[in-house]
Amino acid sequence: MFSLVQRCCYSTPFKLHKFTGAGLLLHGKNKTTCPSPSLRLRRDVSLLSRSPSFNPASLYATKLQAFHTSLPFFKKKTPRDSEIKKPGVLERSMESLKDAPKPALYLSLAGLIPFVSVPLAMAIQGTYYPELAFAQVTYGAVTVSFLGGMRWGFALPEKSPAKPDWLNLANSTVPPIFAWQALLLKDITSGAVMLVMALGIALHYDISLLPDYPRWFKVLRVVGTVVMVLSLLATAALKAVSEMELSDSRNKWQSSK
Repeated sequence: MFSLVQRCCYSTPFKLHKFTGAGLLLHGKNKTTCPSPSLRLRRDVSLLSRSPSFNPASLYATKLQAFHTSLPFFKKKTPRDSEIKKPGVLERSMESLKDAPKPALYLSLAGLIPFVSVPLAMAIQGTYYPELAFAQVTYGAVTVSFLGGMRWGFALPEKSPAKPDWLNLANSTVPPIFAWQALLLKDITSGAVMLVMALGIALHYDISLLPDYPRWFKVLRVVGTVVMVLSLLATAALKAVSEMELSDSRNKWQSSK
């Protein structure tokens, strides 16, 4: 046994590595056998030389991987489904106007010019013109009558989802009656308020009672009604302002006397 240990301690490196493996196997089989200090030292040096942490190839691969790996804050984050902003009701409604036929869209927008031009012209000139206000109310009465008559054209065809019954045909006569009352009233403010009520009734018919209209038509009706109502109210407000200024000027003239 002593001769075997002496041979292992003073042998060549090749024999040392070979015996080290055999010694490890022997140590695994018999745990009570303890190698000599010199053999343990040589075995530790051999294991350290084989450690992958000191391998130049492994160090180069680690540096190369770190070079090609980008930092977390440089990576492009993909938005989640919950973070993607979905278009709102107003955006979807405006996008539906793209499906409208060009003649229907352009003629509807052109029909709003007489409503908008009257209060805009009076506001620019700073003067209220009763003739222009009455012309606006007259044009509004014609428009309301046209909107009421559309229900007849929608309910009379044979394949129409709306039946030509008393409800559909009678409701179409309500807006023209309001328009007629607006023309009979001598006050422009009262006539404008009557037309606003008629426009609201006609819009309620087209949006709620006749849901088979296409979406672009309903959006167009809402936009047109809002513009017409605001134009009529603007004319009524300009009249009220002109009357206040006229009354103030009269009071100052009477007080000066």
